[in-house]
Amino acid sequence: MTETRFLGKTDKYGITTIFMVVVMLLLFMASCGKENKEVVEVEFDPENTYTMRTTDVVSLISDSGITRYRMNAKEWLVFGKAKEPYHYLPQGVYVEKFDSLFNVEASVKADTAYYWDKKTLYKLIGHVSVLSLEGKRLDTSILFIDQKEDKIHTDEYFELQEGDKIITGIGFESNQNMTKYTIFDSQGTFPVSETPRDTSNVNTTTVDSTVVEVAKVDPIK
Repeated sequence: MTETRFLGKTDKYGITTIFMVVVMLLLFMASCGKENKEVVEVEFDPENTYTMRTTDVVSLISDSGITRYRMNAKEWLVFGKAKEPYHYLPQGVYVEKFDSLFNVEASVKADTAYYWDKKTLYKLIGHVSVLSLEGKRLDTSILFIDQKEDKIHTDEYFELQEGDKIITGIGFESNQNMTKYTIFDSQGTFPVSETPRDTSNVNTTTVDSTVVEVAKVDPIK
């Protein structure tokens, strides 16, 4: 297991920004560390041949000596020689923010994640759930986090829990803290206490998700 601690000031950032910060720190860690990584030469099909592989990643970020953030990823692949270099986390990612008592107050999770270096764009796929610092929770099947535009968006069915109500619809866009958002096709609002709810659509997508065929290569000795 790769476990790394970082120190930094983090209090004023939203959870999606924190997701970006943790990933970028992981990139720095990967460029410096050696543990649990395979470095390979790309000789064939750079789009599908990884240049680095890291497993069992656990990254901690502390502020004033107190752990504030943690990121877990089972597997992390870097395709550094692709036309548009990207990072691929095929077995899921989970990022959480803690308060001073180590209670989780914000989080991001997904079954699969991508990050494109040049675009500074993240794509989360499958059972995507975002809990904001304001207590709002967004569940959907695909979510894009655009760092340059400072926004998150999905074209899929979503459920947004805000206080004692749940808003459902297709197509959602907001700033990173979900304090200002646009719903493109609202399908209704109902109380959280209304049960049971049919949540099957949250993780059903009508678009093709990217599948990476990873080439098997031998690590450099």
